[in-house]
Amino acid sequence: MATAGKVIKCKAAVAWEPNKPLVIEKIEVAPPQANEVRIKIVATAVCRTDVHHLLENMHNDSFPVVLGHEAAGIVESVGSGVTEFQPGDKVIPMYITQCRECRFCKSPKTNQCEKGWGAGRHSVLATPDSRFTCKGKKILQFLGTSTFSEYTVVNQMAVAKIDPAAPLDKVCLIGCGVCTGYGAAVNTAKVEPGSTCAVFGLGAVGLAAVMGCKAAGAKKIIAVDINPEKFEKAKVFGATDFVNPKDHSKAISQVLSEMTNGGVDFSLECVGNVGVMRSALESCVQGWGVSVIVGWTNLEDFSARPIQLIAGRTWKGSAFGGFKGKYGIPQMVKAYLDKNLKLDEFITHNMTLDQVNDAIELMKQGKCIRTVLHVSPQ
Repeated sequence: MATAGKVIKCKAAVAWEPNKPLVIEKIEVAPPQANEVRIKIVATAVCRTDVHHLLENMHNDSFPVVLGHEAAGIVESVGSGVTEFQPGDKVIPMYITQCRECRFCKSPKTNQCEKGWGAGRHSVLATPDSRFTCKGKKILQFLGTSTFSEYTVVNQMAVAKIDPAAPLDKVCLIGCGVCTGYGAAVNTAKVEPGSTCAVFGLGAVGLAAVMGCKAAGAKKIIAVDINPEKFEKAKVFGATDFVNPKDHSKAISQVLSEMTNGGVDFSLECVGNVGVMRSALESCVQGWGVSVIVGWTNLEDFSARPIQLIAGRTWKGSAFGGFKGKYGIPQMVKAYLDKNLKLDEFITHNMTLDQVNDAIELMKQGKCIRTVLHVSPQ
């Protein structure tokens, strides 16, 4: 493309400081260096992790930053050493890298990678190794991706090539929320046919977890949320029962235990609340119950009585649904194109990058499932 090798001046939403609205700025995006890919972002969605960083982050040195990490785009140019991608490829950036060389990448047991932005420092979500500048200042990169921008530069380890037929304003959701919830059920919990499941929290991740439980053959999927307006949506993705903890005077774990003859086989916490994490664990049946922590938080410790685990329950965590992105993302895109995966049903709002603060407000108020920001023409 004509811009290859040149600095691109483009529009981006910059978070200059925590707890303040993002500002639409003209930024400079440097050309990709060795092993890097510069991507024109076509569509990006707003995820709760973006909002967490903006509103709950305790690291003031994590600003200014370009947020965003759930996106899809088109390769504009590549740096030296990049052979896997070429200009024009449709791609999805990945916030969990896959170098294919480290001990984690070589193991089928995990999707973690030693060489990514988060190696050893998951508490700091924004890193200074970016190609962004604005008003003479270096702008940090969020989760190694930063997609609230018309262009971004990411390491080739953090990019998945997808089917050119894929509509980028739909498959962008595969970049985080849908894989995170769906994979937590299928890959991490390993939900079994005929089992009973409970999903706590019916945001995009929770609804994707419901969809994953259904795909795995669960016979009873209990959707748990304090907002009953989300129950109709959960039904679309496969939920069979609905519980609002506010409707009961007893602990939610007791309610679920009574509904399922002692507890569910699998529970998934998709809120990011340490109290809910404990409730999800205690909702599992003793002996073999598996509870998976999916929701992100780094503000508090969680706790549980040891007897919960001694009695045979398993407590696990899941990041990006256990998917190794370079393999898993194209498979999920194919599943969508083959009509075996729902995506359109998650999208409640479509906006432009200029409306990013409106999208964040919708998420803060729980008035959306996913808002897709249309950044550049496809």
